[in-house]
Amino acid sequence: MTRSARPLIAIPARFSAGASALRHAAEVNARALVEAVWRAGGEPVTIHPHAPAGRCDPRGTAARLARFDGVLLPGGGDLAPHRYGAGQTHEAVYDVDDEQDAFDLEAARQALALKLPLLAICRGLQVVNTALGGTLHQDMGGPGREHRHVRHPVCLSPGSTVAALVGADKTEASCYHHQHVDRLGTGLVVTARAADGTIEAVEAPDAGGWFLAVQWHPEDTAGEDAGQQGLFDALVRAAYGAG
Repeated sequence: MTRSARPLIAIPARFSAGASALRHAAEVNARALVEAVWRAGGEPVTIHPHAPAGRCDPRGTAARLARFDGVLLPGGGDLAPHRYGAGQTHEAVYDVDDEQDAFDLEAARQALALKLPLLAICRGLQVVNTALGGTLHQDMGGPGREHRHVRHPVCLSPGSTVAALVGADKTEASCYHHQHVDRLGTGLVVTARAADGTIEAVEAPDAGGWFLAVQWHPEDTAGEDAGQQGLFDALVRAAYGAG
């Protein structure tokens, strides 16, 4: 890649039963997400989450990702609970796809191993946490614990990457999730929490490459909030350095 070119940001697609104007099931990414990467100066590239029979070849995934300058793991449905060692599945778990899980988990492992710049959003954070040996609460549940279709304040740790990018010690986060981190994955540190204690961002200081994961959806408000757009800007800046 020449320095004048947009760095290529790989975004695993999400399987969808259908989409407007298509006659078949689709592989998609949210327009708000790809536009945030584009505004940042990146070239968003949707990649096929190929993992037949729920198995993913590590070497093949590494080779595919090595073509890119950065990776963005987006939101989506729930991870299968067996992926983090749970023996039972809560009734609230939805949109589980074994192929999607296998690919995303391997993509997270390989992006970290390759030290590719990596931004993980919502499900993406949960994928990274699981890939590093952590676990999830399958459902937050109960009145006052709702994190779907809400904007709420999140406190950011002083000196953290996310606080530096947002430019404050608090941000208004747009959330849509009913699961969150239980046991933290190896090497991760918590850098943001909601008022109810929910982990809202994690970083990996010793990972050797640029990495940030947030539980909220910065793409929801990035078009109007420079702090949220700053997360995508930082990913693309890091990708320029990797290219």
